[in-house]
Amino acid sequence: MEYIIYALIAYIFGSIPSALIIGKLFYQIDIREHGSGNLGGTNTFRVLGVKAGLVVSIKDILKGTIPVVIVIMLAPELQPLIVGAFAVIGHTYPLFAKFRGGKAVATSGGVLLGVSPLLFFILVISFFVFLKLSKYVSLASMLTGLVAFITAIIMQDLGLIIVTLLLATFVIYRHRTNIKRIKDKTEPKISWM
Repeated sequence: MEYIIYALIAYIFGSIPSALIIGKLFYQIDIREHGSGNLGGTNTFRVLGVKAGLVVSIKDILKGTIPVVIVIMLAPELQPLIVGAFAVIGHTYPLFAKFRGGKAVATSGGVLLGVSPLLFFILVISFFVFLKLSKYVSLASMLTGLVAFITAIIMQDLGLIIVTLLLATFVIYRHRTNIKRIKDKTEPKISWM
């Protein structure tokens, strides 16, 4: 029963559509009607600019971190990674945005931040290295997911191994259209790095 309560809380946290709220409140734009139509940090950067993109990315990370920290503090007998997975589901299929959300990258990172700040730090560095080398946000995101899984194996944490494998697989699945565009050489590249 406790898992259900905390999973529901995590899902609701994850369902808060940061990009939609920032776009409508401060820019009078429904971000779902612009760019990729995605409710994530990358589309926010492209459509609304750096400031909005940073705010949305941080909020999306915290949507994963806060439920995990709540579980660690209030219900240490529960596995926080399981609860955190529901925040990722909420971000991807948000209750408050017609179940059309982001691609799970920032919120997945937030979940991992809550359980292992060191792993999160490794992933942030990895993401920017891959981004610098490839200029593709989508490719950097997918490769970073694989780094999370490999790092979890090195850390020999079974729970982390299972969850990072699931998260990495989910992130890659959510980027399947990006993979096609990369193959077709139509995926947008960043120009600022």
